[in-house]
Amino acid sequence: MAAAASAKSPLTWAVHIGVLFLVVIWTLPTFGLFVSSLRDKDQLAVSGWWTSLTASEQRKIGRSGAPDTQIEEDGKFVLQGNVLDGESGTITMFGVSSRDPSAFEAGTTAEMRSGGMMTVESNGDYRLVSDEKWTGNRGKRIFYTVTAPPRFTLENYANVLRANGLGQSFINSLTVTIPSTVIPILIAAFAAYALAWMKFPGRALLIAAVVGLLVVPLQMSLIPLLRLYNEAGLILGVPAKTYVGIWLAHTGFGLPLAIYLLRNYIAGLPREIMESAKVDGASDFEIFLKIVLPLSFPALASFAIFQFLWVWNDLLVAMVFLGNGDDQLVLTGRLRELLGSRGGNWEILTASAFISIIVPLLVFFGLQRYLVRGLLAGSVKGG
Repeated sequence: MAAAASAKSPLTWAVHIGVLFLVVIWTLPTFGLFVSSLRDKDQLAVSGWWTSLTASEQRKIGRSGAPDTQIEEDGKFVLQGNVLDGESGTITMFGVSSRDPSAFEAGTTAEMRSGGMMTVESNGDYRLVSDEKWTGNRGKRIFYTVTAPPRFTLENYANVLRANGLGQSFINSLTVTIPSTVIPILIAAFAAYALAWMKFPGRALLIAAVVGLLVVPLQMSLIPLLRLYNEAGLILGVPAKTYVGIWLAHTGFGLPLAIYLLRNYIAGLPREIMESAKVDGASDFEIFLKIVLPLSFPALASFAIFQFLWVWNDLLVAMVFLGNGDDQLVLTGRLRELLGSRGGNWEILTASAFISIIVPLLVFFGLQRYLVRGLLAGSVKGG
């Protein structure tokens, strides 16, 4: 009986398999992006990340040594060396013309159009022999097909952080995101407590106004808010395009949702705790600081996740309030520039993209256990 009771029903197994399938589908693009960011740029250009553990076949163009390196053997002039130039791989085919770059198998000897004979071995060794002296300033072109083993490297990340300004943009994004997450949480927590537990005239109208602000589109309020900020800045001597402006903008856009979520959660806290604290002589500030804030941590964490992800991934507000200077350009703006200037360099784009998502992933997985608790508590206890 105990074994039968402990056995899981087919429906339970179906739910588990369904959830596992959804998790795999959801995480597959991120996993593919991570694998691509670690692959060699040549292999990434010719095959997908799902083939990253198998050898890849690439067609390349190399050059022999320059004519001034030729040697004379038995009355013939010879150029020799290794076309792979230190790279790993096995040459399977080679050619003497771009029209047919894989005309000959490795190890055979082919006649060159300009005269002379070319031999390319599977390990990359080549030998060009001619009855006449090799002339010119550059070596002869060698077309070859090489099968290379899988190669993973951190060079893509090093190139991105060193050469493309992504490191500075990463710091800019942190400078924007952290205050833009902390400031609205602090303001919203005070406001939520006041709207939930403090009685004053017009409280119901304020709650209705907060709910109404939730439906105002950001695109409609962006320009009026920018003009208002610039006019206030002229009076107070605060220049436009500063971090203060974008902190205030994100605070304004995030406050309605933050107040709504926190007010629902705080209003659902046990009334007996508040009344007991007031009987003991505690003020509203002391109740908020010592009782409400510790009990509201799940709701605070859930909103912090939303706000952090929104601000980190934002481009529109950052472009309007902060600008495109190197000292101000955020990570999403830098990625947009890379798409325009380095759109063909997949190794740069994949490494840059993964750098942009690693911080949100860490924040989400670090606080995700509070996300569901905070949202469920806010939806059930709304008062």
